[in-house]
Amino acid sequence: MSTQTIEQVKQFFLSLQDTICQRLADLDGHASFLEDDWVREAGGGGRTRVLTQGKLFEQAGVNFSHVYGDQMPASATAHRPELAGRSFQAMGVSLVIHPNNPYVPTSHANVRFFIAEKPDAEPVWWFGGGFDLTPFYGFDEDAQHWHKTAADLCRPFGEEVYPRYKKWCDEYFFLRHRNEQRGIGGLFFDDLNTPSFEHCFAFTQAVGLGFLEAYLPIVEKRHPTPYGERERQFQLYRRGRYVEFNLLWDRGTLFGIQSGGRTESILMSMPPLVRFEYDYQAQAGSPEARLTEHFLTVRDWL
Repeated sequence: MSTQTIEQVKQFFLSLQDTICQRLADLDGHASFLEDDWVREAGGGGRTRVLTQGKLFEQAGVNFSHVYGDQMPASATAHRPELAGRSFQAMGVSLVIHPNNPYVPTSHANVRFFIAEKPDAEPVWWFGGGFDLTPFYGFDEDAQHWHKTAADLCRPFGEEVYPRYKKWCDEYFFLRHRNEQRGIGGLFFDDLNTPSFEHCFAFTQAVGLGFLEAYLPIVEKRHPTPYGERERQFQLYRRGRYVEFNLLWDRGTLFGIQSGGRTESILMSMPPLVRFEYDYQAQAGSPEARLTEHFLTVRDWL
């Protein structure tokens, strides 16, 4: 794979980070993103941008990274053992948004590109990514909009794409230790390298840009909703599930740590405030109970 092709992907990721940060900052209207450029000692680096204490967003982090090295991280070879002994490059954009208002969902998205190489062999490359939504107080119309946007962006790439990647998302963002979905899902894909580089790159671009069309209308609709201490405390409690998933199950977090990435950037996905409560039980018939009964169940939102 040519250096020019790799640079083309990198420039899209940098542009995507710029676009997402600008749109989020414009919508917030109060806070702006602070930027940290960092260098990885073993090779590569990144550009971390974080917005804090905004009018709408308590914290929003949008990371770009491009790291490389001679030895594949253990989490990567566990996923693809045939790649042991190859050098690698990994690049992408990853973001997590934690809103102030409990009626606005938390959201995560990422798009990434990976290349593994060794002398006298064809490079192995693939794209991955997706986006998912984690509401605290859900609305059917928001879930339908989220999944319709996902389905619409997938349709030009084949009718089977949305159902496949929606199912993969439901399976991936699952807290096995609690037998519970993290949210209402969305799209998740990995190891995408067929039928062609152009096809895979175009789909990855559609997912990256489609995130804004899926998420921002929900933020605009829900952020004026009044809320009180009860909703805030439930939001902080449910954020604990986000922490549990990222630390116990998320492959991206593990890869970042094992590859010697910047810890502050990797863990910017964590919510700024969170609380844990022993054996919490939502009151029957309450809006809090409806979250798990109605929204945190795998279903066809279309």
